[in-house]
Amino acid sequence: MVGKAVAYSSVIRDYIVLTKPGIVLLVLITTLTGMYLAQRGFPDPWLVFWTLLGTGLASAGSAVLNQFFDRDIDALMHRTRERPLPSGSVPPINAFFFGLILLLLSFLVLFFKVNLLSLFLVFLASFFYVVIYTLALKRKSPLATEIGGVSGALPPVIGYSAVKGEVDFPALVLFLIMFLWQPPHFWVLAIKYMEDYKRAGIPTLPVVKGVEHTKIKTLIYTASLLPVSLLPTFYGLAGSFYFFSALLLSGLYLLLTVKFVLSKKPNGMFLFFYSVLYIALLFSAMVFDMRR
Repeated sequence: MVGKAVAYSSVIRDYIVLTKPGIVLLVLITTLTGMYLAQRGFPDPWLVFWTLLGTGLASAGSAVLNQFFDRDIDALMHRTRERPLPSGSVPPINAFFFGLILLLLSFLVLFFKVNLLSLFLVFLASFFYVVIYTLALKRKSPLATEIGGVSGALPPVIGYSAVKGEVDFPALVLFLIMFLWQPPHFWVLAIKYMEDYKRAGIPTLPVVKGVEHTKIKTLIYTASLLPVSLLPTFYGLAGSFYFFSALLLSGLYLLLTVKFVLSKKPNGMFLFFYSVLYIALLFSAMVFDMRR
């Protein structure tokens, strides 16, 4: 009995790992932020529940399908070879249907409990991640990071549309912040694991263009993010506290990126971890200082 319980718990853990819970959590936080800003306060609890459930299921399902299609290259990379699919702990066919079921449940939840616009945006995000990023671009072009970033930039817009039933300019500001944040956040990691990506034949930017080019492009994106991060104040989403918080957070992000660019060391994991803290604090400040 004990052995069976351990085996079942191991299987459950593997399926949970396939859904990339950390990414799902970030998706849910940014989705909730979009809902909160659209409502200018906390939305109806049931709408929050169904929107987060539908969006979370889609994020999880897309992550599972991404790993299903990437299982061959994941097996070649030190960073990913212990994942459930390349390690053989989850059969590929099981993962494929698991991902499809999660996506189908997501679409049903959003169709019956939220609205068609949110359903369309969630479908679009999943399509960009699974089809455009994973299948069409990842193995062919370093542009996969930037074009595929559409998927990760949509969650706050999904939350916004769930409340308002439309996508207006404030929603596009949220999208733009997330869109500009993602490439520099990833490129730092891509530099650290450049040999892994090279071994797997994945043409990330540092593999194709080199470390220095990638650092410069990281700086360009981070510099662009600074003025864009201030837009919520100018377009009535947040007040002066947010403005100065965004100025401080984005300014520090830019300075750390400059230091990273000038450094002879390719490893910039401190910058990577700051980028995660940055987006969490930026959205928190936006919610805290929201204009009602």
